[in-house]
Amino acid sequence: MSKVTGKSFKVIARNLRKNSTEAEKILWQRLRNRQLEGFKFRRQQAVGRYIVDFINFERKFVIELDGGQHAIEKDKDRERDRWFQAQGFEVLRYWNNEVFENLEGVLEVIRERLLSPPPPLPPGEGRRG
Repeated sequence: MSKVTGKSFKVIARNLRKNSTEAEKILWQRLRNRQLEGFKFRRQQAVGRYIVDFINFERKFVIELDGGQHAIEKDKDRERDRWFQAQGFEVLRYWNNEVFENLEGVLEVIRERLLSPPPPLPPGEGRRG
C-alpha cells in the first residue's frame, strides 16, 4: 500500500509482488485464477497515485491487508479510502492477523460483498471486514 509518483511506479508494484507479506501470499492463493466466484483479482496493482494489495476492476472492489504500521497510519488509510470511494470503488480492509486466524471468514465476507450491490458508505470510511 504505497503512494508513489513518476516512472518508478511499475517497478515498485513489481517489487511489492515479489516481496509479498505472508498474509498477502495466503489470501492471494485463494483469490488468484478466478477461484472466488469467478472474480478476477490483480495484486499489488497501480491505481491512480496508489498501489493496492488486491483489486477487482469489474466490480470496482479493493481489498487491503493492514499490518501493524497501519495503526499509526490511520489518516493516510482514510485518505486512500476516500480517494478510491470517489472513483467508485468499494474498499474492504483486514488486519493481517485476521487472514492468519480466520481465512475462511475473511473469504466469506469478501464473497458476500462481491455478490451483493455495494452499499452507500459514509464519506471517507473504508469498510473493515
